[in-house]
Amino acid sequence: MRRPLVLALCLVQFVDVLGVTSGTTAIPSITADLSAPPSAAAVLASAYPTAFGAFLVLGARAGERFGHRRLLLGGVAAFGVIGVLGALAPGVGTVAAARALQGCAAAVSVPSALRLLLAAAPDPAARRRALGGWTAAGATAGACGFLVGGLLTQVAGWPAVLWIAGPVAAVLLLALTPLTAAVRSDRDPVLRLGAAGGLLLVAAVGSLVLGASFAEQPATRPGGVALLVAGLVLAGLLVGQQRRTSTPLLPAGGLRDANLRTGVLASFVNTATTSPVAVLATVELQEELHVSPLVAGLALLPTSIGAVVGALVAPRLGAALRPRSAAAVGLVGIAIGDSAFGLTPPSVLGTATVTTVVGIGLGIASIPATAIATDVPAALVGGSTGAVNTAAQLGTALGVAALVVLAGVTGVDLADGAAAALAAGAAAALVVADRRRPPRPAGA
Repeated sequence: MRRPLVLALCLVQFVDVLGVTSGTTAIPSITADLSAPPSAAAVLASAYPTAFGAFLVLGARAGERFGHRRLLLGGVAAFGVIGVLGALAPGVGTVAAARALQGCAAAVSVPSALRLLLAAAPDPAARRRALGGWTAAGATAGACGFLVGGLLTQVAGWPAVLWIAGPVAAVLLLALTPLTAAVRSDRDPVLRLGAAGGLLLVAAVGSLVLGASFAEQPATRPGGVALLVAGLVLAGLLVGQQRRTSTPLLPAGGLRDANLRTGVLASFVNTATTSPVAVLATVELQEELHVSPLVAGLALLPTSIGAVVGALVAPRLGAALRPRSAAAVGLVGIAIGDSAFGLTPPSVLGTATVTTVVGIGLGIASIPATAIATDVPAALVGGSTGAVNTAAQLGTALGVAALVVLAGVTGVDLADGAAAALAAGAAAALVVADRRRPPRPAGA
């Protein structure tokens, strides 16, 4: 195993996953500095995960067609350049666009980094160690994102959350360019990308996110409603296009597999009911309690620490329960945490306590959700992992958009109640399905 190369590739995973949460604690500073309405928080929080999730499959296919090294280096370079330009943004719309473009760059670089990592560790034992480092990099990034974003915002201002990508990308490129030169990975120069599906997906989700945000304000409500309608129309077009195309985002037959459907939906609900809590909490802490971005980041750090704890508990729980019931236990934990957040008076300690519960529930629910989605025929395994990652990112995007806007209209209590109800409803559905469905026969 080429340890320096594996380390550099794991750092790519770390930086790109860090981008999902590092901007969260900067949102109040961005909206205040650029005189943006409160509804802009949903757009800022959703831009990166929307693009990241929607283009992951397309990014993986582009690597197969054009070469993983080329796509990795190009994606890392684009990530840095976009960050530097985004730091100069004159308005909140430009900042959101920069975050979305960074998400696209991450979607290009992460799949190719993973493929090169596998190529750099052909021995089974070395590959397991490399994948362990890859997974740990993602988990650590999730734990550090809130804190890093808060620290940068407090010390150097919110633009630092964006421009820091420039020097980081430069260091990665200096390391990756020579290290990846000798790594060989297969190419398929005639592979069809299926770009139409990815573009329709991001257009549909983006329209729904923007529409929900604009619909909150009376002055922009007509445009918001129009965008919501456009998003639904685009979603319908996406379904039709996926049925006809020879290069669907999911492999043929994927939507007909009950395990894949269940796992993808569970992954979507996991993030749709947890990510909004982080956004609402950072806004509440900084705008109502006037704490610093760093303190807000520290208060949110238990979310990711709790997720790590939950992930450690999940295998033992999985030994006693079938995956659907194990995922339901995690979702019940999320529902309890969401409810407590809505009922607890704003405070740093209260936020840290509640987000710990939410994080533990997320960690417990995520592993069985992935296990369900990947318990599929061999032909669907590759597509199922991409579908789970995409669903998790889009759950963040749509969950934040819907619940942040709902909080602006009805208050935080009802928004968190809605998240808790969704998590509890999904848990109940999983338990019912588990009781009715026999386990998949071995080897099926």
